[in-house]
Amino acid sequence: MTELAANDPLPKPKRDIAPILLPVAVALLMIPLIGSPSTWVTLTVASLAMGMMIFIMASGLTLVFGLMDVLNFGHGAFIAVGAYVATLVLAPFAASVQADSLWMNLAVLAPAALLSMAVSGALGFVVERVLILPVYGQHLKQILMTTGGLIVAEQTLYALWGPQIIPMPLPASLRGSFILGDVAIAKYRVLAMLIGLAVFVAIQLVLNRTKLGLLIRAGVENREMVEALGYRIRRLFLGVFMTGSALAGLGGVMWALYREQVHASMSDDLTVLIFIVVIIGGLGSIGGCFIGAILVAMVANYGGFLVPKLALVSNILLMVAILMWRPRGLYAVTSR
Repeated sequence: MTELAANDPLPKPKRDIAPILLPVAVALLMIPLIGSPSTWVTLTVASLAMGMMIFIMASGLTLVFGLMDVLNFGHGAFIAVGAYVATLVLAPFAASVQADSLWMNLAVLAPAALLSMAVSGALGFVVERVLILPVYGQHLKQILMTTGGLIVAEQTLYALWGPQIIPMPLPASLRGSFILGDVAIAKYRVLAMLIGLAVFVAIQLVLNRTKLGLLIRAGVENREMVEALGYRIRRLFLGVFMTGSALAGLGGVMWALYREQVHASMSDDLTVLIFIVVIIGGLGSIGGCFIGAILVAMVANYGGFLVPKLALVSNILLMVAILMWRPRGLYAVTSR
Protein backbone atom coordinates (compact mmCIF):
# COMPACT_ATOMS: atom_id res chain seq x y z
CA MET A 1 0.00 0.00 0.00
CA THR A 2 1.50 3.34 -1.02
CA GLU A 3 1.64 6.11 1.55
CA LEU A 4 0.04 9.49 0.89
CA ALA A 5 2.42 12.32 0.12
CA ALA A 6 2.43 15.31 2.43
CA ASN A 7 0.67 17.55 -0.09
CA ASP A 8 -1.85 14.98 -1.30
CA PRO A 9 -5.49 15.79 -0.44
CA LEU A 10 -7.17 13.55 2.07
CA PRO A 11 -9.40 10.91 0.47
CA LYS A 12 -13.05 11.84 0.58
CA PRO A 13 -15.43 9.33 2.15
CA LYS A 14 -17.84 7.67 -0.21
CA ARG A 15 -21.25 9.28 -0.18
CA ASP A 16 -24.02 6.87 0.70
CA ILE A 17 -26.97 7.85 -1.50
CA ALA A 18 -29.11 4.73 -1.04
CA PRO A 19 -31.14 6.22 1.87
CA ILE A 20 -31.65 9.44 -0.11
CA LEU A 21 -33.11 7.49 -3.03
CA LEU A 22 -35.41 5.45 -0.80
CA PRO A 23 -38.22 8.05 -0.48
CA VAL A 24 -38.04 8.66 -4.22
CA ALA A 25 -38.35 4.94 -4.89
CA VAL A 26 -41.31 4.64 -2.52
CA ALA A 27 -43.08 7.58 -4.18
CA LEU A 28 -42.53 6.20 -7.69
CA LEU A 29 -43.66 2.74 -6.63
CA MET A 30 -46.97 4.21 -5.43
CA ILE A 31 -47.91 5.73 -8.80
CA PRO A 32 -49.35 2.56 -10.40
CA LEU A 33 -50.87 1.41 -7.09
CA ILE A 34 -52.77 4.65 -6.50
CA GLY A 35 -53.79 5.02 -10.13
CA SER A 36 -54.93 8.65 -10.18
CA PRO A 37 -52.02 11.08 -10.81
CA SER A 38 -53.80 13.93 -9.02
CA THR A 39 -54.44 11.76 -5.95
CA TRP A 40 -50.80 10.65 -5.97
CA VAL A 41 -49.56 14.25 -6.05
CA THR A 42 -51.93 15.24 -3.24
CA LEU A 43 -50.81 12.31 -1.07
CA THR A 44 -47.13 12.97 -1.82
CA VAL A 45 -47.38 16.65 -0.87
CA ALA A 46 -49.29 15.69 2.27
CA SER A 47 -46.51 13.22 3.11
CA LEU A 48 -43.78 15.81 2.63
CA ALA A 49 -45.61 18.37 4.79
CA MET A 50 -46.32 15.84 7.54
CA GLY A 51 -42.73 14.62 7.32
CA MET A 52 -41.37 18.15 7.80
CA MET A 53 -43.46 18.66 10.93
CA ILE A 54 -42.34 15.33 12.35
CA PHE A 55 -38.73 16.17 11.50
CA ILE A 56 -38.89 19.49 13.37
CA MET A 57 -40.07 17.65 16.49
CA ALA A 58 -37.68 14.71 16.09
CA SER A 59 -34.58 16.76 15.21
CA GLY A 60 -34.28 18.02 18.78
CA LEU A 61 -34.38 14.49 20.16
CA THR A 62 -31.78 13.16 17.73
CA LEU A 63 -29.54 16.16 18.46
CA VAL A 64 -29.74 15.54 22.19
CA PHE A 65 -28.96 11.86 21.89
CA GLY A 66 -26.35 12.11 19.14
CA LEU A 67 -24.38 14.93 20.74
CA MET A 68 -25.06 14.40 24.44
CA ASP A 69 -25.85 10.65 24.74
CA VAL A 70 -29.07 11.51 26.59
CA LEU A 71 -32.24 9.42 26.25
CA ASN A 72 -34.99 11.97 26.79
CA PHE A 73 -38.32 10.15 27.07
CA GLY A 74 -39.92 13.40 28.18
CA HIS A 75 -39.40 15.09 24.82
CA GLY A 76 -43.15 15.09 24.19
CA ALA A 77 -43.68 17.51 27.09
CA PHE A 78 -41.97 20.29 25.12
CA ILE A 79 -44.30 19.61 22.17
CA ALA A 80 -47.44 19.95 24.29
CA VAL A 81 -46.15 23.00 26.17
CA GLY A 82 -45.28 24.75 22.91
CA ALA A 83 -48.79 24.16 21.58
CA TYR A 84 -50.46 25.44 24.75
CA VAL A 85 -48.29 28.57 24.85
CA ALA A 86 -49.33 29.34 21.27
CA THR A 87 -52.99 29.26 22.31
CA LEU A 88 -52.29 31.96 24.90
CA VAL A 89 -51.06 34.25 22.11
CA LEU A 90 -53.56 33.36 19.42
CA ALA A 91 -56.74 33.41 21.55
CA PRO A 92 -56.71 37.17 22.34
CA PHE A 93 -56.02 37.96 18.67
CA ALA A 94 -58.71 35.74 17.18
CA ALA A 95 -59.88 38.57 14.92
CA SER A 96 -56.40 38.96 13.40
CA VAL A 97 -56.06 35.18 13.00
CA GLN A 98 -59.33 34.98 11.09
CA ALA A 99 -58.68 38.09 8.99
CA ASP A 100 -58.28 37.31 5.32
CA SER A 101 -54.80 38.82 5.20
CA LEU A 102 -51.61 36.79 5.04
CA TRP A 103 -49.53 39.51 6.67
CA MET A 104 -51.96 39.97 9.57
CA ASN A 105 -52.04 36.21 10.11
CA LEU A 106 -48.24 35.92 10.06
CA ALA A 107 -47.94 38.93 12.37
CA VAL A 108 -49.77 36.88 15.00
CA LEU A 109 -48.40 33.43 14.16
CA ALA A 110 -44.73 34.46 14.22
CA PRO A 111 -44.79 35.83 17.81
CA ALA A 112 -46.81 32.81 18.93
CA ALA A 113 -44.22 30.43 17.46
CA LEU A 114 -41.28 32.42 18.87
CA LEU A 115 -42.82 32.59 22.34
CA SER A 116 -43.53 28.84 22.23
CA MET A 117 -39.91 28.17 21.33
CA ALA A 118 -38.70 30.48 24.11
CA VAL A 119 -40.87 28.86 26.78
CA SER A 120 -40.02 25.33 25.60
CA GLY A 121 -36.34 26.24 25.56
CA ALA A 122 -36.58 27.66 29.08
CA LEU A 123 -38.34 24.49 30.23
CA GLY A 124 -35.51 22.55 28.60
CA PHE A 125 -33.04 24.54 30.72
CA VAL A 126 -34.86 23.50 33.90
CA VAL A 127 -35.16 19.86 32.82
CA GLU A 128 -31.48 19.63 31.91
CA ARG A 129 -30.32 21.21 35.15
CA VAL A 130 -32.70 19.33 37.44
CA LEU A 131 -33.34 15.95 35.80
CA ILE A 132 -30.57 15.30 33.28
CA LEU A 133 -27.45 16.75 34.89
CA PRO A 134 -27.34 14.28 37.82
CA VAL A 135 -27.73 11.23 35.52
CA TYR A 136 -25.36 11.89 32.61
CA GLY A 137 -24.04 8.58 31.29
CA GLN A 138 -26.73 6.53 33.09
CA HIS A 139 -29.32 5.59 30.47
CA LEU A 140 -31.69 3.69 32.72
CA LYS A 141 -31.92 6.58 35.19
CA GLN A 142 -32.34 9.00 32.29
CA ILE A 143 -35.34 7.01 31.04
CA LEU A 144 -36.91 6.91 34.50
CA MET A 145 -36.29 10.59 35.26
CA THR A 146 -37.50 11.94 31.90
CA THR A 147 -40.53 9.65 31.83
CA GLY A 148 -41.46 10.92 35.27
CA GLY A 149 -40.96 14.48 34.04
CA LEU A 150 -43.31 13.82 31.12
CA ILE A 151 -46.02 12.54 33.47
CA VAL A 152 -45.64 15.57 35.75
CA ALA A 153 -45.80 17.96 32.78
CA GLU A 154 -48.88 16.28 31.34
CA GLN A 155 -50.73 16.33 34.65
CA THR A 156 -49.77 19.98 35.14
CA LEU A 157 -51.33 20.82 31.77
CA TYR A 158 -54.48 18.94 32.82
CA ALA A 159 -54.58 20.96 36.05
CA LEU A 160 -54.14 24.30 34.28
CA TRP A 161 -56.30 23.82 31.18
CA GLY A 162 -58.46 20.83 32.02
CA PRO A 163 -59.04 17.68 29.95
CA GLN A 164 -61.08 19.37 27.23
CA ILE A 165 -59.80 19.80 23.70
CA ILE A 166 -58.97 23.42 22.83
CA PRO A 167 -59.69 24.37 19.21
CA MET A 168 -56.82 26.00 17.34
CA PRO A 169 -58.16 26.90 13.89
CA LEU A 170 -55.92 27.69 10.99
CA PRO A 171 -55.60 31.36 10.01
CA ALA A 172 -57.93 32.35 7.21
CA SER A 173 -55.15 32.95 4.68
CA LEU A 174 -53.73 29.46 5.21
CA ARG A 175 -57.03 27.70 4.64
CA GLY A 176 -57.90 26.25 1.28
CA SER A 177 -55.62 24.97 -1.45
CA PHE A 178 -53.64 25.99 -4.47
CA ILE A 179 -55.34 24.49 -7.52
CA LEU A 180 -52.98 23.29 -10.25
CA GLY A 181 -55.09 21.58 -12.86
CA ASP A 182 -56.66 18.58 -11.17
CA VAL A 183 -54.31 18.81 -8.17
CA ALA A 184 -55.21 20.56 -4.92
CA ILE A 185 -52.29 21.45 -2.63
CA ALA A 186 -53.21 22.74 0.82
CA LYS A 187 -51.67 26.12 1.58
CA TYR A 188 -50.65 25.19 5.11
CA ARG A 189 -48.79 22.13 3.85
CA VAL A 190 -46.66 24.35 1.62
CA LEU A 191 -45.79 26.54 4.61
CA ALA A 192 -44.94 23.45 6.69
CA MET A 193 -42.58 22.18 4.00
CA LEU A 194 -40.80 25.53 3.78
CA ILE A 195 -40.33 25.78 7.55
CA GLY A 196 -39.12 22.17 7.78
CA LEU A 197 -36.56 22.70 5.03
CA ALA A 198 -35.36 25.92 6.67
CA VAL A 199 -34.85 24.14 10.01
CA PHE A 200 -32.95 21.29 8.34
CA VAL A 201 -30.63 23.64 6.44
CA ALA A 202 -30.04 25.78 9.54
CA ILE A 203 -29.08 22.79 11.70
CA GLN A 204 -26.73 21.43 9.05
CA LEU A 205 -25.04 24.80 8.57
CA VAL A 206 -24.56 25.35 12.30
CA LEU A 207 -23.14 21.88 12.94
CA ASN A 208 -20.90 21.73 9.87
CA ARG A 209 -20.01 25.31 8.97
CA THR A 210 -19.60 27.20 12.26
CA LYS A 211 -17.12 27.27 15.11
CA LEU A 212 -19.93 26.50 17.55
CA GLY A 213 -20.82 23.35 15.68
CA LEU A 214 -17.16 22.34 15.53
CA LEU A 215 -16.81 22.77 19.30
CA ILE A 216 -19.94 20.75 20.00
CA ARG A 217 -18.84 17.88 17.76
CA ALA A 218 -15.32 18.02 19.18
CA GLY A 219 -16.73 17.94 22.70
CA VAL A 220 -18.60 14.75 21.87
CA GLU A 221 -15.38 13.08 20.72
CA ASN A 222 -12.99 14.44 23.36
CA ARG A 223 -14.52 16.52 26.14
CA GLU A 224 -11.24 16.91 28.05
CA MET A 225 -9.45 18.42 25.05
CA VAL A 226 -12.19 21.02 24.47
CA GLU A 227 -12.24 21.99 28.15
CA ALA A 228 -8.44 22.24 28.14
CA LEU A 229 -8.79 24.88 25.40
CA GLY A 230 -10.90 26.98 27.76
CA TYR A 231 -14.42 26.10 26.61
CA ARG A 232 -17.17 25.01 28.99
CA ILE A 233 -18.51 21.90 27.30
CA ARG A 234 -21.41 21.59 29.75
CA ARG A 235 -22.65 25.01 28.70
CA LEU A 236 -22.46 23.95 25.06
CA PHE A 237 -24.44 20.82 25.80
CA LEU A 238 -26.97 22.86 27.76
CA GLY A 239 -27.41 25.04 24.69
CA VAL A 240 -27.95 21.94 22.55
CA PHE A 241 -30.62 20.64 24.94
CA MET A 242 -32.41 23.98 25.00
CA THR A 243 -32.30 24.17 21.20
CA GLY A 244 -33.79 20.69 20.91
CA SER A 245 -36.53 21.66 23.37
CA ALA A 246 -37.29 24.85 21.44
CA LEU A 247 -37.57 22.92 18.17
CA ALA A 248 -40.02 20.54 19.85
CA GLY A 249 -42.09 23.56 20.90
CA LEU A 250 -42.12 24.87 17.33
CA GLY A 251 -43.16 21.45 16.09
CA GLY A 252 -45.95 21.38 18.67
CA VAL A 253 -47.36 24.66 17.36
CA MET A 254 -47.26 23.44 13.76
CA TRP A 255 -48.84 20.08 14.63
CA ALA A 256 -51.60 21.77 16.63
CA LEU A 257 -52.42 24.00 13.66
CA TYR A 258 -52.30 20.95 11.40
CA ARG A 259 -54.82 19.11 13.63
CA GLU A 260 -56.56 22.38 14.59
CA GLN A 261 -56.74 21.32 18.22
CA VAL A 262 -54.68 21.16 21.42
CA HIS A 263 -54.99 18.78 24.37
CA ALA A 264 -52.72 17.74 27.22
CA SER A 265 -52.04 14.22 25.92
CA MET A 266 -51.37 15.27 22.32
CA SER A 267 -47.74 14.22 22.66
CA ASP A 268 -48.45 10.59 23.58
CA ASP A 269 -48.80 9.25 20.04
CA LEU A 270 -46.24 11.73 18.71
CA THR A 271 -43.57 10.52 21.13
CA VAL A 272 -43.76 6.98 19.76
CA LEU A 273 -43.69 8.32 16.20
CA ILE A 274 -40.67 10.52 16.94
CA PHE A 275 -38.68 7.67 18.47
CA ILE A 276 -39.45 5.54 15.42
CA VAL A 277 -38.09 8.32 13.19
CA VAL A 278 -34.93 8.71 15.27
CA ILE A 279 -34.30 4.94 15.25
CA ILE A 280 -34.93 4.65 11.51
CA GLY A 281 -32.68 7.58 10.68
CA GLY A 282 -29.79 6.40 12.83
CA LEU A 283 -29.23 7.60 16.37
CA GLY A 284 -27.76 11.08 16.21
CA SER A 285 -28.04 11.66 12.45
CA ILE A 286 -29.85 14.81 11.34
CA GLY A 287 -29.83 13.68 7.70
CA GLY A 288 -31.13 10.26 8.65
CA CYS A 289 -33.81 11.85 10.83
CA PHE A 290 -34.89 14.01 7.88
CA ILE A 291 -35.24 11.03 5.54
CA GLY A 292 -36.81 8.88 8.25
CA ALA A 293 -39.50 11.49 8.91
CA ILE A 294 -40.40 11.62 5.22
CA LEU A 295 -40.55 7.83 5.01
CA VAL A 296 -42.79 7.57 8.07
CA ALA A 297 -45.14 10.20 6.67
CA MET A 298 -45.20 8.50 3.26
CA VAL A 299 -46.06 5.14 4.75
CA ALA A 300 -48.80 6.73 6.89
CA ASN A 301 -50.41 8.59 3.96
CA TYR A 302 -49.97 6.02 1.21
CA GLY A 303 -50.79 3.15 3.55
CA GLY A 304 -53.84 4.92 4.96
CA PHE A 305 -55.14 5.44 1.43
CA LEU A 306 -54.41 1.96 0.06
CA VAL A 307 -54.86 -0.26 3.14
CA PRO A 308 -56.56 1.73 5.93
CA LYS A 309 -56.57 -1.22 8.35
CA LEU A 310 -52.76 -1.39 8.28
CA ALA A 311 -52.30 2.33 8.96
CA LEU A 312 -51.91 1.85 12.72
CA VAL A 313 -49.02 -0.62 12.38
CA SER A 314 -47.47 0.72 9.17
CA ASN A 315 -44.73 2.67 10.99
CA ILE A 316 -43.74 -0.36 13.06
CA LEU A 317 -43.50 -2.45 9.90
CA LEU A 318 -41.39 0.26 8.27
CA MET A 319 -39.01 0.35 11.24
CA VAL A 320 -38.64 -3.44 11.16
CA ALA A 321 -37.90 -3.39 7.42
CA ILE A 322 -35.31 -0.59 7.74
CA LEU A 323 -33.53 -2.23 10.68
CA MET A 324 -33.40 -5.56 8.86
CA TRP A 325 -31.65 -3.71 6.01
CA ARG A 326 -29.48 -1.49 8.21
CA PRO A 327 -29.50 -2.52 11.88
CA ARG A 328 -28.05 0.83 13.01
CA GLY A 329 -30.41 2.96 10.95
CA LEU A 330 -30.04 4.77 7.64
CA TYR A 331 -27.11 6.98 8.69
CA ALA A 332 -25.62 5.82 11.97
CA VAL A 333 -23.14 8.31 13.40
CA THR A 334 -22.58 6.66 16.77
CA SER A 335 -21.66 3.20 17.93
CA ARG A 336 -23.89 3.52 21.01
